[in-house]
Amino acid sequence: MKPAIILLSLLFVHLFTSAQPFASWKGNQLILDNGVVRRELVLEENKIITRSLKLKGDDLNFDTGESGEFSFALNDENYDGSSGWQLASMKPGKDDQHGDGVVVNLNGTGNLKGIGLAITYLLYPDLPVIRKQIQISNQTAKEIKLESVDVEKLRLGFSYVESVVYTNYGRQKHLGTYIGNWDDPLLAIHSYSNNAGILLGNEAPGVLKRIDYATLGDNADIGLTHSNDLYPFRKYIRPGESWTSPRVFLIPYIKSSNPWRAMNNELSSFERKYMGLRIFETSNRPEFMYNNYRPFGSDISDTLLISLAKAAASSGIRQFEVDCGWHTTAGNIGKKIEWIDNTGDWIIDKIKFPNGLKPVFDTIRRLGMEPGLWISVGSAASASAVFKQHPEWAVQDEQGHPADLHSTYENDLHTMCFGTGWKNYIQAKILELVKDLGLRFIKVDLTVVTSAYFNEINKSGCYAKNHPDHKDREESFWVIYNNLFNLFDALHKQAPDLYIDCTFETEGKLQLIDYAFLEHAEGNWLTNIGEPFPIGAYRVRDLTWWKSPAVPASSLIIGNLTMDNPDFVNELKTLIGSFPIVLGDPRELSAKKRAEIKRWGDWISAVKHKYQYDLYRQDLPGFAEPVEGGWDGWSRINTDTKKGGIIGIFKQGSLDNTRIVSVPGLEYNRQYQIKLAPNQTPVISMSGKDLAEKGFPVKMDQPYDGKLYEIEMITPYSPLRKPADH
Repeated sequence: MKPAIILLSLLFVHLFTSAQPFASWKGNQLILDNGVVRRELVLEENKIITRSLKLKGDDLNFDTGESGEFSFALNDENYDGSSGWQLASMKPGKDDQHGDGVVVNLNGTGNLKGIGLAITYLLYPDLPVIRKQIQISNQTAKEIKLESVDVEKLRLGFSYVESVVYTNYGRQKHLGTYIGNWDDPLLAIHSYSNNAGILLGNEAPGVLKRIDYATLGDNADIGLTHSNDLYPFRKYIRPGESWTSPRVFLIPYIKSSNPWRAMNNELSSFERKYMGLRIFETSNRPEFMYNNYRPFGSDISDTLLISLAKAAASSGIRQFEVDCGWHTTAGNIGKKIEWIDNTGDWIIDKIKFPNGLKPVFDTIRRLGMEPGLWISVGSAASASAVFKQHPEWAVQDEQGHPADLHSTYENDLHTMCFGTGWKNYIQAKILELVKDLGLRFIKVDLTVVTSAYFNEINKSGCYAKNHPDHKDREESFWVIYNNLFNLFDALHKQAPDLYIDCTFETEGKLQLIDYAFLEHAEGNWLTNIGEPFPIGAYRVRDLTWWKSPAVPASSLIIGNLTMDNPDFVNELKTLIGSFPIVLGDPRELSAKKRAEIKRWGDWISAVKHKYQYDLYRQDLPGFAEPVEGGWDGWSRINTDTKKGGIIGIFKQGSLDNTRIVSVPGLEYNRQYQIKLAPNQTPVISMSGKDLAEKGFPVKMDQPYDGKLYEIEMITPYSPLRKPADH
């Protein structure tokens, strides 16, 4: 036996005996096995490779080896798992979400001498998930430049010729070679001939995500953008320092004609139980929120907000969010200035709020609602004291001038760089507002790194050469995202129950949401949809269908449907499939309409507390993407307790008036009652088996309509069998 293997065997005897059941060492093989998925790696001849990746009880090999295992460029030279590595140590791997596995520590040889590499592999109880991360340390005397990082490299055991790629949150099919972008936190590669496939997850942030497939044979690589991509990743590592990559993960699946079953089950369970997404870790999950932006914009005052709050409370609203317009800057005090030119100092506008915001928020709380507040996390106007005192904190363009990365409008706005002292300044400002006003949630907005509204690539990132945390534009992408996340984490440390809604504009592209942001912020204001019913509601359902297999539905905050719309109740039914946020002027509602909306608000609160439905969402069999002329639907069943949940069924101009709805995911041998919301009118009782295999009929005579149902496990057995007229 080779000395390295003898040393490694002794390390495993010492470190892994009865401590890490998911990792073991046999000969020169590292075996990761949790009883569901098994990955075998080989360390020999100065290289590390995967030889086998299989699900228990099946022979399909999802990784046939010789893939490189990982890759990156150091000082413009490319390296991977076969570039000359010596084993330094093997240690147990663990995270805070019950992940168990191993950390393989390697030392580089030859051109890599002085470079340390730590690879972490983690598995989770009862799920076919393998999560991976690498750390690169610089033990040389010179700074090194790191680029083009692939954390995971596979050589799949099936050909791309008979496979299809599910891109863009796992919902759009693509044939052949594919290089993903910011809209690919999750990619699925499905083999038709094997009736199987693999989910590829990427926890890299924003525009720095990259998953590529079939660029060299049947490869599949997950990591950060390459040096020739639109928004290239770069990190300079000083001597004695290290850099840790984002995590990536794999979920292989078998016996399925598409990847959506795995997304609805294994992926959903992983996200909910082990991934560390904030929405699943906080107890402060808003139920039914109002935001004043539409129709009032920034034209607000204390009297207006209090009158809106009274009307909203009588309509069943639980959370009341004050949007932009409450603030001014030191140079604009007493002036009527557009809100976007009044950012940076975050001084409460005493013309609009003579006594400050606190009396308004105290009133909101007395009415039984929780207050929230909008703030731009990365913007400062020229008139602000912070910009006048620290113009060097601004993002710089190619000419070295302060830049506005947010829009092409003629605003007096500057984007501030998180690679400077701005990060500590804005963190202190937000925390001061949270504590002074007793905020339970905040909406952070506007661009910090790339614009959602224009696509000039050179107008992104920061070109400054003298900012403390980054050396050039390419490094600024990583630094800005990472320091923004550090700000979120610091806010949560000081205010553990704070709910952060981070908008798509801050993430950097239209309708962008990803795992990286959801690991640090609870929600994402995904877009603004304002078309009247039925178009607006249809767009909301379609967008939710598109994103929800990959990311939690309750993190999808979709404005701007208004509660004073005549068809608002139908729109609210749609919003319950994601996150119920409403706008408009509730003062325009009649007492009868307010009472009707309040019944829905009370029902939302009741089923949330009964089933925690907002932590779940599944596709319904036979109901696909919302389309004109069809039916669509979703279920939000608690698949952990199986005690019940809710489902939504929608008719979008279909000629059919009746559909059969089947609901999987319940206990086969238990009885359930289906009740029509919000009045909980009994419809039918069925066993979990019959609900899954036979279903129940839903009838709608109107061309555009929707119905929501509660499904509740009942004891004792109820004899009601004949469907009611619903």
